[in-house]
Amino acid sequence: MKRIVLIGSGNLAEALARAVATSPLEIVQLFARNPERGQTVARLAGCGWTDDPAHLDRTADLYLIAVSDRAVSEVASTLPIPESAAVAHTAGSVPLEALPERFARRAVFYPMQTFTKGRAVDFSQIPIFLETSAPEWRPELETLARQLSRKVFWADSARRGNVHLAAVFACNFVNHMYAIGEEIVQRAGLDFEVLKALIAETAAKACDARSPRDVQTGPAVRNDTTTLERHLRLLDTEPTLQDIYTQISKNIWETSRKR
Repeated sequence: MKRIVLIGSGNLAEALARAVATSPLEIVQLFARNPERGQTVARLAGCGWTDDPAHLDRTADLYLIAVSDRAVSEVASTLPIPESAAVAHTAGSVPLEALPERFARRAVFYPMQTFTKGRAVDFSQIPIFLETSAPEWRPELETLARQLSRKVFWADSARRGNVHLAAVFACNFVNHMYAIGEEIVQRAGLDFEVLKALIAETAAKACDARSPRDVQTGPAVRNDTTTLERHLRLLDTEPTLQDIYTQISKNIWETSRKR
């Protein structure tokens, strides 16, 4: 299994195109509805592209659907993908059953990472979570995945759903906290730059530790009520942020007491 038709032109599709371009695999065609993005991603993959379903390449080993979660089922159902082909989607929280049963070889190929347009990542370090409807072709799919990453795991939809939930907490929510921190330092006439060393060290400590809980610091873990109350007063005009601060601080304190 080597020849891939990549369906989609978003951030993940771009990252996959970059990764495949430096691997033994080959994207033989990109299918994309956005002409500008289609050309850009196809150029990265070194392949042709189309936005016309009638011109979809029908000779690939794998049709890899890298579109938004809500579009997976529609795309898989409407494109003229050969029923004999292997078809996989890349969505972390979408079940395998979103792919039509007419495909005998259905799969999930979920790279767990945050992807941004124009930003290169080391795909070899990205965990890829796999699931198949047909166990007999697991070896083929795993061999393909290992052409891109050293970290390949098998996970059914329930397990993968928990992995995706963990990723939301560890990535999306954390990044939102960075944005809140930026707003607060800007009120003090400072730039986000002053937080970058702190952010880098916090992430490095969590990655180096046995568990992130082992390196938790701050007023909440110490139950420093004086500082906690002072911070809440600074948020007097923002009840939503007060609530976030209170709930997270409470959870940190309660969790630390159990250790």
